Amino acid sequence: MHVTQKSRLQYRIQYLIFILLFITIISALAWISVKYNIRSDWTAGNRNSLSSDTIKLLKTITGPITIRSYQTDDPSLQKAVTEILTRYQYHKDDLQFQLVNPDLALELTKADRIKKYGQTVINYNNKTEIIDSLSEQNISNALLRLSRNRKPQLLFLQGHGERDPSNTTVIGYNTLASKLLKQGIEPHTINLLKDKLDNTSTTLLITPASNKILAGEIDKIKNHLEKGGNLLWLQDPGVASELKPIADFLQISFTHGVVVDNDKNLRQVLGLSHPAVLPILEYKLHPITEKMKYFTLFVTASALSANKDSKWKVTPLLLTQKTSWSETDGFILDVNFERDKGDTKGPLSIGIALERQVTDKNSTKKQRIVIIGDSDFLSNNNIGQGANLTFALNTINWLSEDDELISITPKNAPDLQLNMNDTKIAIIGFGFLVIIPLALLGTGIGIWLKRRKQ
Repeated sequence: MHVTQKSRLQYRIQYLIFILLFITIISALAWISVKYNIRSDWTAGNRNSLSSDTIKLLKTITGPITIRSYQTDDPSLQKAVTEILTRYQYHKDDLQFQLVNPDLALELTKADRIKKYGQTVINYNNKTEIIDSLSEQNISNALLRLSRNRKPQLLFLQGHGERDPSNTTVIGYNTLASKLLKQGIEPHTINLLKDKLDNTSTTLLITPASNKILAGEIDKIKNHLEKGGNLLWLQDPGVASELKPIADFLQISFTHGVVVDNDKNLRQVLGLSHPAVLPILEYKLHPITEKMKYFTLFVTASALSANKDSKWKVTPLLLTQKTSWSETDGFILDVNFERDKGDTKGPLSIGIALERQVTDKNSTKKQRIVIIGDSDFLSNNNIGQGANLTFALNTINWLSEDDELISITPKNAPDLQLNMNDTKIAIIGFGFLVIIPLALLGTGIGIWLKRRKQ
């Protein structure tokens, strides 16, 4: 090919254009990488990303969030803290965070009331929360508390031997109370003989009592309901006669007996010791249960139903299996379904939600009620079973009329542990300790013999 001065000039121009285009593309990619942050989490359980619950919570929060984390100058620690907080910043542009050394910024440390290394201050809407350690659960729960426009209360009815939120024994509700505090819900006790029952931001909790509730106290509860107050009623089998006016007002009835499920295969899989320990695998579509996929566990539960002429909007929350029934005879030993003795065949509902509109003067509000036929599932001994805690927190959040605020559950990391039986361990050990060394030895001998023949 004959190269002329003109063709040489054309080559140079093409070369310059190529260099300019190359620099332009690299610059554009660099700008895009700064302007847009794309993350992809391939870990099992997506444990390096925020949960969908947290992302949903961040979308409900309007306005800037400021976070100051007080850490030492350890580079590895600061890198880990930055990684956690960057996940939040990725989903909320007006979230700003700062890492502060408490030994150097003494005045700021004192102003934020920091008492030890590792504490983090979260500011939102002129309100402040201090958490001791950084995790998605702690940060999201703090944001949840800060985002509440009001402080909802759960009032534990007391004075008759009910479940006590301060009781740390296996039958107490201390674990539930501590979890509610982390959610920004204040648990309090109320004695209707001396305390006033306020309907504002309040949900009343009734649990089984060992002593009779007086007629005057029942009247106060009915007045609370008539004015649109919310209620969580946990009732074991055998409703006290004095509570009948409450059941009549709510237009519900409890089925006689204890609900049992004699599905032996299911009991074996879940490790359940008795048919009266009842797993719930099916949930009706409702804000409380719409995201629940794990089983809940109830002990000696009662079935209940709404009256056919009920004026409430009724949603069955917890449905038993077809293999269940309400056992009216003794259930200590073996159980058998006997219709002629009054047993009621399943599936049965052991939990329902009620809603209605209540007009008071010139305002209208939505009233919410949840009735569960068991109180043991929230005891300190059972609240950690299955998804009991999640169900409880979702229920109380819904009753507090915080539909957008949900319980932030920790991420599961299924690949952190390798579970193998003895046979698999023996096979792997034999492979590494015997087969692989023999294979390498055989390969070496084969190469040596081949070279020797040559």
